[in-house]
Amino acid sequence: MRQSLGSQDAPAPGASGPGGSPTATSNTAAFRSPGHGSLTRVGVAVCHGFTGSPVSMRAWSEHLAAEGFAVNMPLLAGHGTTWQELSKTPWEHWYRDFEAAYLELAGRCDTVFVAGMSMGGALALRIAAHHPVAGLALVNPGLTFDDPRAKYSGLLKHVLRSVPAIGNDIKAPGISEGAYTRTPVAAVHELSQLFADTISLLPRVGAPAVVFRSTVDHVVPESSMDILRERIGSSDVQIVPLENSYHVATMDNDAALIFAESSAFFQRNLHAI
Repeated sequence: MRQSLGSQDAPAPGASGPGGSPTATSNTAAFRSPGHGSLTRVGVAVCHGFTGSPVSMRAWSEHLAAEGFAVNMPLLAGHGTTWQELSKTPWEHWYRDFEAAYLELAGRCDTVFVAGMSMGGALALRIAAHHPVAGLALVNPGLTFDDPRAKYSGLLKHVLRSVPAIGNDIKAPGISEGAYTRTPVAAVHELSQLFADTISLLPRVGAPAVVFRSTVDHVVPESSMDILRERIGSSDVQIVPLENSYHVATMDNDAALIFAESSAFFQRNLHAI
């Protein structure tokens, strides 16, 4: 995130939308929709980012549900609670929760896509390396850190529990993602391990991808995009610039563009597998 020791992607008020309902009543609730109409058997597994919750992805998920897609957006372990809880959570549990959402959709759909923002983008890429997805929609996916301290997080976590978080990297005024006020250093170390593992798997990602990239992002460095372009196995990668949004673009000025373009991408690639 930058990929600074502080990061973002986190809770803000949200509610269920057309075609779907949250599985809990809190603002950080997961979201699921059974799908309807001709897209009932087309699933999209959606993943939020580091220190966040489904709230940052809720409007996108609701849009897809309203169009008829089956949607499953989990709340990842250690998220939507406290930074102290996140500090005790291994990255494998984040992946486990998103993989379970994918597998639930795969069990009832003919075609499944994955979508993710920031760290959720890394998790989506890892799913695509291990499972037959029809395509990926990624928003400012994270694979590297900008903060030089991150490389030492495995040592720093023993002497420094947390650092001030970077949150609300949103250009539109008056919008808050409700991020954790602290970022646990132990979780940054876990994130670094997830990134390293995902980078090693990129050549195995052969599905079509659309990547939405903010021209100004104070969280994910451009080196993440450089690695993605260089190492992904897919020959079909479309980069869509977001010129009026910062990192949390799903809650920013270009949100409608992301929603419309991702839906069109999914429908173009229904038979990609």
